[in-house]
Amino acid sequence: MCYQPKAATAQTAQVNRDAAALYDLANTQDFTDSRRGLIAELPGNVVREDGGVVFDPQDFAWIRDEDAAPDTVNPSLWRQSQIIRHGGLYKIADGLYQVRNNDIANLTMIEGEDGLIVIDCMAGVESARQGMDLIREHVSDKPVAAVIYTHTHIDHYGGVKGVVDPEDVASGKVPIIAPGRQFDKFALGENVIAGNAMARRSFYAFGGLLDLNAQGHITCGLGIVSTAGPTISYISPTDLITETGVRREIAGIEFEFLYAPDTEAPEEMHIWIPQLKALTCAENANHSLHNIQTLRGARTRDARNFARYLDETLERWGDEAEVHYGPHTWPVWGNEQVTGFIAAQRDAYKYIHDQALRLANKGYTPLEAAEVIELPEELRRTWANRGYHGTLHHDVRAVFHKELGMWDGDPVSLHPHPPVDSARRFVEFAGADAILAEGKRAFEAGDYRWATEILHKLVFADPDNTAARELQADAYEQMGYQAEGPQWRGIFLSAAKELRLGVQPPPYVTASQDTILAMPVDLLLDFLAVQIIGDQAVASDITINLNFTDIAEEWTLWIRRGVLNARRGKAADARLTVTGPKQALTGVLLKPAVADKLSSEKVIQLDGDSSVLKEMAAVLDTFEPTFPMVTP
Repeated sequence: MCYQPKAATAQTAQVNRDAAALYDLANTQDFTDSRRGLIAELPGNVVREDGGVVFDPQDFAWIRDEDAAPDTVNPSLWRQSQIIRHGGLYKIADGLYQVRNNDIANLTMIEGEDGLIVIDCMAGVESARQGMDLIREHVSDKPVAAVIYTHTHIDHYGGVKGVVDPEDVASGKVPIIAPGRQFDKFALGENVIAGNAMARRSFYAFGGLLDLNAQGHITCGLGIVSTAGPTISYISPTDLITETGVRREIAGIEFEFLYAPDTEAPEEMHIWIPQLKALTCAENANHSLHNIQTLRGARTRDARNFARYLDETLERWGDEAEVHYGPHTWPVWGNEQVTGFIAAQRDAYKYIHDQALRLANKGYTPLEAAEVIELPEELRRTWANRGYHGTLHHDVRAVFHKELGMWDGDPVSLHPHPPVDSARRFVEFAGADAILAEGKRAFEAGDYRWATEILHKLVFADPDNTAARELQADAYEQMGYQAEGPQWRGIFLSAAKELRLGVQPPPYVTASQDTILAMPVDLLLDFLAVQIIGDQAVASDITINLNFTDIAEEWTLWIRRGVLNARRGKAADARLTVTGPKQALTGVLLKPAVADKLSSEKVIQLDGDSSVLKEMAAVLDTFEPTFPMVTP
């Protein structure tokens, strides 16, 4: 079925025209900087080994530099999309190169005396491989001497197997350097343990369910999202940076690290290359305001830490830095520009943190504070502080969540009825016809926020009410067209599509096989624990010993009182012992039915009562990636 969104209303077109006056559209420096140093444009499609296209640069060719923003796109978001749709291989400084915009994240390369150092690897193997091919063709065919992950997010390590051979890492030939003592835990756990919910929310926020056009997805603000499923890989770090001031010399190039945990990621670091006077603040400084709380659902961050570590970076290296290169968006050149860029980002996060807590201490709720806080004009008109990833509104609310928790302080929100029950009571009280009439009045008046709010009650009380669903979809659509933040746009437009067509299948699954197999055992067992159906497992009495032969680890898991616990070692009273390599035992734990086949093939050994696996399977839940978002 061909899905055709509706046009912008007259009210939306006017809102977007009025918004243009708020922005410094005459400042075109970012267009110049983003094109600077181009060596080669992207050679064409990013393609999987089976020939499937992961990303086609021509998908965004309709976003032309010379065109004004369509009525269906906020002019600030249109400008950002015009900048980042151009991709290729760029020279940033002597010996420093980036491949940008064939993926949501950049691939950065430093050429050393006898090898290449890669900083971040994009999200997918295919994009990373295309990036390395460009580097090999136009810059250097030296071997990769090291890989550096700046932080724990998938778009910075997912393409690693397109950059380096895992055997070279395993042999010690190529180190992988990353921040923190718990990199594996945070990198892998985020994408798996809550991965089903996070993936569903991500496809909404990043427009993965929308067509690529002016009424749908128009880039995600930080980079280009692959239009089909990339291959997501993972190799664990071999060298962990756990304190500031640590140095490494690689291929004749010195790197100095600033450890910045609990900022944009739980484990993150900034990198200074004194020989090149080049600096990256990882994702703590980009050409966008970042998320304090992601809409996809990762852990809430500390806005004060963003500011603290950015200021420490300026203190350490601000006098010397001549270029800042980021894992997203484009570089900044010149000491005055670099320090001004970082300082503006520092002050934006500090302002958000401090003003949110000022209003909290005056009794404001998160939503009330978010409605009134605005950045000072100098910060607001700085393009790098615009909300292309995080937005000021939800970042303010996130500070409340980080510092004060989930309750907003209003007693009415402490123990409300669940959404469907509340909606039914509301509709019984107000009447479906009256709600629908008010929704129509609000829509016609251009009051789309109120229209979606009032119609939400009717849709949740009666999801088969087609008129209510269609009208709510119309209102969400206009809110999406007006949004500056691409994630807000993606969420609202995806909601409209789902209301009209029903739940759409996801384009791909983010919890890749590589990610699951790379999980350390404790994290694997945590993932298994969240699949236990508690009320069905209350009567279970299961104890299983696990002997991981290839990593020389023994574990025991037990399920009692509806809870799965695990610890190192083996239990004398275990009903079953499963012995074999970690990959095979991972399969048994997540899909117990494969145990008999693996046992018959001598891949694993079962000692004891193997029926206990059937008992465990009976209390394991399954996660569907297509649960409803806008209906009950």
